[in-house]
Amino acid sequence: MQLVPTQHYLILAAVLFCLGMLGVLVRRNALVVFMCVELMLNAANLTFLAFARERGDVTGHLSAFFIIAVAAAEAAVGLAIVIAVFRSRGTVNIDELHTMKH
Repeated sequence: MQLVPTQHYLILAAVLFCLGMLGVLVRRNALVVFMCVELMLNAANLTFLAFARERGDVTGHLSAFFIIAVAAAEAAVGLAIVIAVFRSRGTVNIDELHTMKH
């Protein structure tokens, strides 16, 4: 059985991270920005898991589990904030949200 080299996982993680970063920098919709941040966190997870597989220990798995927990909390809190902003302002476009008070 031939295993996939670690470099392939790292290249995929780098591509995913760059796509997420590009989405955060270019897109103006808050929901899309949150999805791009999640993509970046998943790229970091893939990197941790690739190195854990190469080293044969569980440290990378623990780090990935912690990142998944942080991502879930970020998604819940972020989505609640986006819903509250949409109810008060009527938009989730980042360019239109200049100040915190309305």
